[in-house]
Amino acid sequence: MDQVLQKRWSEFGEKVVELAREFPEERYEESPAAGMRSFGEQLRHLAFWNEYAGKTLCGETPDGEANTLPRAGNATRAEVVAAVERSFRAVGRALAASPAPDLDTAVTYLEHGGEHYGQLVVYYRLHGMVPPASRG
Repeated sequence: MDQVLQKRWSEFGEKVVELAREFPEERYEESPAAGMRSFGEQLRHLAFWNEYAGKTLCGETPDGEANTLPRAGNATRAEVVAAVERSFRAVGRALAASPAPDLDTAVTYLEHGGEHYGQLVVYYRLHGMVPPASRG
């Protein structure tokens, strides 16, 4: 079971990173509607909670108060992509290191990430883009 979870986590991370790499940098901080996160904010939020999940899976008690990575140091597309990649690798390492990973934590954060992936796909569609997973 843990190998399936690791594989799915890795595949999911690759899809999110591809979205992050391809989305136009000049549109990263545009919000599609008042009160909605921008594409970049979605990714910083997701990366924050991935890091949180990785620490939790390693037995740490991280602080979730910030709810997002700071924009400082995570403002450019390259910086955000790097943060997202690091966050997915952190969870992947935590899953691989545990002989019996906490499945509730892992599935909770996989589900959370899936919700944000769906939102990122909507941003793609709003800009006339086809997300990687929907291409022929």
